Amino acid sequence: MMRKRTLIFLGCFVCLAGISAVRERYRTIPNESFTTGEKIEYRVHYGFINAAEAKVEIAKHKFVVNNRPCYKVNVTARTVGAFDLISKVRDTWRSHIDTSAIITQLFYRSIQENSFRKEEVVTFNHAEQTATAKVRDVSKTFNVPENVQDIVSAYYYLRTINFDTSEIGEIFVIPIFFEDQVYRLRVRYAGRDQIRTKFGRIRVFKLNPLLPDNRLFKGENSIRIWVSDDENKIPVKAEADLWIGAIAMDIKGYKNLRTSPQWAE
Repeated sequence: MMRKRTLIFLGCFVCLAGISAVRERYRTIPNESFTTGEKIEYRVHYGFINAAEAKVEIAKHKFVVNNRPCYKVNVTARTVGAFDLISKVRDTWRSHIDTSAIITQLFYRSIQENSFRKEEVVTFNHAEQTATAKVRDVSKTFNVPENVQDIVSAYYYLRTINFDTSEIGEIFVIPIFFEDQVYRLRVRYAGRDQIRTKFGRIRVFKLNPLLPDNRLFKGENSIRIWVSDDENKIPVKAEADLWIGAIAMDIKGYKNLRTSPQWAE
């Protein structure tokens, strides 16, 4: 009888230890850059022509997904003016980002581009290292690496990096799950600079996402991003060289940043 009780006790201990090990899989990322209520607006232009506008908003309250507290981030984009007549876009991307680990728990996107429509929900199980993508009534489960991100959460993870200790040329690798595949996003730190914006001159860090060969962007270094050189680290400008022309995105408004911006005038 005593032996049975001992075995039962040991079995329970092993199970609890296993649960603890799963819980310990979650990393903890210090975050002093963003919090609830943040809202940033952008203008997208093709040359001198306004092409689109975008909003990036963190909900005012935290949400619980997979028993973890999360920031809910909405990214909306729409074409404007002449571009809206040529190619109408109404896109929504939504990410529930774990507030401690800064990884995705749930991702949603609704794509409306002319007559094309697509809605997708991706649920992440980090203990099992899987992602289940659902489009309409069809679900597929994929294996994913540890600390995998979606496109939106990867941008927030970048904002937690301390670029003050980074060397020019250093490359950060972020695993991303998108369109049923895992990609290794490589972002190169390119140093400090100052750029002119509608808010005056702003001190910035320069980042270059490195792209594989593709039919849209012109070369590995075709995208450049400038993020504010302060604790907020918000993107204030981006440029992309296309095979035909180039597009740019500039900040046009912001609210409820975590820290009052210390930008140069």
